[in-house]
Amino acid sequence: MADPGDNDGPVGALGWLKRVWNAEGGFIAFVREIVSAVAIVVLVGGILFGVSGVWPPMVAIESPSMEPHINTGDLVFVTEEHRFSGDNAVTVDGSSTGVVPFQVAKEDEYKTFSSYGDVIIYEPDGNEFETPIIHRARFWVDSGENWYDKANKDYLNGAQNCQELANCPAPHAGFITKGDNKVENDRYDQVAGLSEPVKPSWIIGTAKFRIPYLGEIRLLLKTITAGPIGTTPAQIGGGAGLVAP
Repeated sequence: MADPGDNDGPVGALGWLKRVWNAEGGFIAFVREIVSAVAIVVLVGGILFGVSGVWPPMVAIESPSMEPHINTGDLVFVTEEHRFSGDNAVTVDGSSTGVVPFQVAKEDEYKTFSSYGDVIIYEPDGNEFETPIIHRARFWVDSGENWYDKANKDYLNGAQNCQELANCPAPHAGFITKGDNKVENDRYDQVAGLSEPVKPSWIIGTAKFRIPYLGEIRLLLKTITAGPIGTTPAQIGGGAGLVAP
């Protein structure tokens, strides 16, 4: 009669886990590799979310509106706007927006992505169902403000006064925004009709750094699952800095 202890097979849960861990081939090894890969992705995602405070913490850039500082196909790391915010962020009713716009940043020599001020990701007109836009905050306007004299006249589409501008006087307080691409984005978003002044509540986060080309993988997957990129009205009509979560 065989000795009950003379058994090379796994005993209990610990033995089973040991067998899975040491398997060198076959179905068990395949499952182990899949589980390990998923666990690593979940761990990295959790760490990135913990640092950024927003989900997803990485977005893929779909259009050239922020070139040459952020390019189509870049993967951009995004943080909640109050995290790691620069000095002199705009304050509203005693609370910081976490965003330093171009005009303020220029005085303090505060730069992100090779130019002054923060690059923000926001929901156009606060619509969560529209593809977010990633553009630079240029300056803040108060509700009812005539912001014509505050603006760079090169970005006003030839308007000679506030009455000739869309969103002037400002329908509400918010940021005037614009893409860095001087060719395709020669007007403020609020002049081009992409969005009203951006309320702080519409801001998803601020861009911190980019990884060139890595976003192409996300964009390819989107093309496969949802059709060619560039077919939505916002992408055709605005030249906006669109992102794919």
